[in-house]
Amino acid sequence: MTTQTALAAFPPSREDGLARLKDFVPQAGRDYATRRNFDLGQGAHDNVSCLSPYLRHRLVTEEEVLNAVLSKHSRSEAEKFIQEVFWRTYFKGWLEMRPPVWGGYWSELTFAWDQVQTQSGLRRAWEEACRGETGIECFDAWAHELVETGYLHNHARMWFASIWIFTLKLPWALGADFFLRHLCDGDPASNTLGWRWVAGLQTPGKTYLARASNIRKYTEDRFHPKWQLAGEAPAVSGSENPPPMAAPDGDRLDPAGPCVFLLHEDDLSPGWLFDLGLEPEASATLDTTGRMSILTPAEHVSAFKSRAIADAVARHDDRLGPVTSGLSDAKAIVDWARDHGASRIVTSYAPVGPTADLLREIEGIEVVRPLRAFDARAWPYATKGFFKFKDKIPELLGELRGLRVA
Repeated sequence: MTTQTALAAFPPSREDGLARLKDFVPQAGRDYATRRNFDLGQGAHDNVSCLSPYLRHRLVTEEEVLNAVLSKHSRSEAEKFIQEVFWRTYFKGWLEMRPPVWGGYWSELTFAWDQVQTQSGLRRAWEEACRGETGIECFDAWAHELVETGYLHNHARMWFASIWIFTLKLPWALGADFFLRHLCDGDPASNTLGWRWVAGLQTPGKTYLARASNIRKYTEDRFHPKWQLAGEAPAVSGSENPPPMAAPDGDRLDPAGPCVFLLHEDDLSPGWLFDLGLEPEASATLDTTGRMSILTPAEHVSAFKSRAIADAVARHDDRLGPVTSGLSDAKAIVDWARDHGASRIVTSYAPVGPTADLLREIEGIEVVRPLRAFDARAWPYATKGFFKFKDKIPELLGELRGLRVA
């Protein structure tokens, strides 16, 4: 039932994403700015776009969303929503220039999971939090909503993470993993860096403390966890952020020579590659859900991804050639490519995360990874905090007119 509930809330297709965008655009201005911080409860998130599962997999692209909003609203009127779209871009760019942070998260997660298996008290507290049985009504409601629908309002995610870390005193990496295993929009960059920010690791020493009065206000009195929450939020200890590397350039796509194409969950609108001249001998889809977590991701997460990929295949069926589904290890990918006589594998540039991890393991054949122009222009500005990046948004919006969408 959980899978059906989640997929009913977020049908995994481009058509449904575009329909949701069309319905939301009229609200993307002052209405969104006024009501965006209110978590109105499961099934009542009409005050926000709920486009994140579609953007995360690029069933709908950032360019399409921004162009649609700016066709109906001025930049100043839609400023808050535009910034939310660019937060996702900023996080990707920030992590792309600091990939060791992703490896650090996995080290933290592995260590925390070892502790869960050896410390009975920690295991009990972790299980109660995951099942929504802590006795903190708001937290438990959010845990159930996440597990049942694959979604949480952004404000609820911040409160949840704060309570997990500072009230329940659970390892932050286990909380980030809980989200990534259950969110239909689970994004390695946004999720990892969001939890690090709450914990005081992303902006060193700056933490986020969930307050009962704030929860009461922005849930419109649905919850008021007075006296139940931590009164302070000391920063979690951790290594310093590494200095930024250069942002990636991506590879040039040369249409000459036999190639095959890999379609992955980070870009399910590959039309731009065909516009560049891609003509694959064959195509394959990747399945990296098994790389998302030490544990098994929720069934609705796997179902959303697989059906979203199937939707992309159906939309581009006439350009893909014969399609092999669900490749999940490097050797199988290389063998498949060679079976089709390919000298190169072409795939859209995958940002830091499970897909990029798999692609890096491929040996013995060239992997060509073109980078979308939107990312190539925006990511280099993610060198410091978001507020420095935000200053570049007008420039990035001005360049949209020269970009092609999916």
